[in-house]
Amino acid sequence: MESTFLIDNIFFMVAAMLSGGMLLWPFIARNSVRDIETKQAIRLINYEDALVLDVRDDSDYAAGHPPNAKHIPVERMEERWQELDKFRDRPIVIIFTPGLRVGKAGAVLRKNGFKKVFNLNGGIESWQRENLPLVKK
Repeated sequence: MESTFLIDNIFFMVAAMLSGGMLLWPFIARNSVRDIETKQAIRLINYEDALVLDVRDDSDYAAGHPPNAKHIPVERMEERWQELDKFRDRPIVIIFTPGLRVGKAGAVLRKNGFKKVFNLNGGIESWQRENLPLVKK
């Protein structure tokens, strides 16, 4: 029975792939946006002057949004991200409607050099569940 190199060295091949993946992980993770819970978001807002970025559509935003939230719908993020340039060094907490492609908003910001970008886990529903204030416009 003939054996092949891959079968004879399967352990070493798996170890090589895993170690390669571990070396690449910091580069992949650096460009991702972290999800945070409501308490962490409030801490960032109160102690680090975080910007709340609401990426929901116009009607959802008008129906109720966090106080002082900046509104840029996710569909327009690619063309309007420069409006946030003055907030580049501050944390940005993204508020969204669950199911919305929120990853796109964070990806645009990360691609353009924003380092502290966070998604509020659960979006506006988490904000409301915690009975946090909403402003209607």
